[in-house]
Order: sequence, then C-alpha cells, then structure tokens
Amino acid sequence: MGRGRVELKRIENKINRQVTFSKRRAGLLKKAHEISVLCDAEVSLIVFSHKGKLFEYSSESCMEKVLERYERYSYAERQLIAPDSSHVNAQTNWSMEYSRLKAKIELLEKNQRHYLGEDLESMSLKELQNLEQQLDIALKHIRSRKNQLMYESLNHLQRKEKDIQEENSMLTKQIKERESILRTQQNQWEQQNRSHDISPPQQHQHQHPYMISHQSPFLNMGGLYQGEDTNGDEEEQS
Repeated sequence: MGRGRVELKRIENKINRQVTFSKRRAGLLKKAHEISVLCDAEVSLIVFSHKGKLFEYSSESCMEKVLERYERYSYAERQLIAPDSSHVNAQTNWSMEYSRLKAKIELLEKNQRHYLGEDLESMSLKELQNLEQQLDIALKHIRSRKNQLMYESLNHLQRKEKDIQEENSMLTKQIKERESILRTQQNQWEQQNRSHDISPPQQHQHQHPYMISHQSPFLNMGGLYQGEDTNGDEEEQS
C-alpha cells in the first residue's frame, strides 16, 4: 500500500515540524549537490529555520561569488526591462548595494565566528567537515610559509657565518704575514747589534814621564832627600 500524498500546510506539532524540517533540509541539500555535480550547474542554496538558524550550500568555494553573479544578472535584467526609469533604478541600485553589503558583512562575521570555533551549533555535519577542510588547508599554507621563512633565515645565517669565517681567515693570514715581517726585522736588528758590539783591540797608552813621576811618588824620594840635605848644609855654613 503506497503512502498517501502529504497535504502542504504548516505542521502544527512542534516536534513533527522540527523532524520534517531536518529531513527535508537534508534532502534539499542533497538534491542541490546532485544537480551541481550531474549537470555541472552553479548552485547555491540558503535556508533559514523558524528559529533564525542559517543553512546553506554552494557548489562554488565561496557563496559570495554566486551572490555577486546573481546581483549582476538581476541588475542587467532590470536595466533591459526599464531603461528609462533612471531615478527608480538609482534607488534600486542603492538598495541592492546596501542589501549586498549587509549580507556580505553578516556572512564574514559568521565565517569569522566559525573559524574561531564559535556558533557551531547551527552547522550540519557536512558544513563542519567543510570548515575542518578549510582550516586544514589554511594550516598547510601557514606551515608552508613558516617553513619557507625559517629556510630563508637559515640560509641567511649560513651565508653570514661563511662571510665571518672568510674574514677571520683573511685576518689570520694578515697577522701571520706581519709576524713574519716583524721576525725578519728583528733578526736584522740583532745582526746589526752584534756587529756594533764587537770592541776594537786595546792600545797601549804612552804616558809622559812627568805624569809617571806624579803618579809614582816613590821615584822622586832621592831627589827630595838631596834637596833637604842641601838646605841643611847651607844652614850650617851660615
């Protein structure tokens, strides 16, 4: 016995309404995914529950691209329908721009909360898996960039170390050359000092007899006595 046709009206029972919403929502998201894959169509689906929770699906990586395309298409259609109503079109454009920016801000705020791990109760299992995949991809990019910076920093330090080693080698070579020059100069100075320190042969000094007589008083002792005797004889004679 086949199941009868369900009358399309609001389900009064709160629990049955919630169960039906969950089942129909899952089926709707599944059908949207199937038509996007089978027919290569660009599909976006937005559903708000009676409590205000958002459920969405997009065949693209970002819902914003589909919404912007829809707005451009809708604007072009309205321009073709009423090309002369410029004033009305301007007001409509401002209203659309305001709505678009407001929706974009709300979407960005919601994504930011999701990336921070907040407000995850309204997300389905598939949405959580997509969020996890996006975070994994972001972490891979972050790690790749970090590894690249660390590799560049390591190469810079290695080049700096090599430059310092080359500079040290050059300074060591200069020091050795200066030490060699100083040793050579010192050896030359020592050789010159040795040649100047050789004393000439001692020469005999010729002394004057008068100097010898003053230096040796004993040689004039006889003369002094003779002088004293002469003076004594002169006194006796006088």
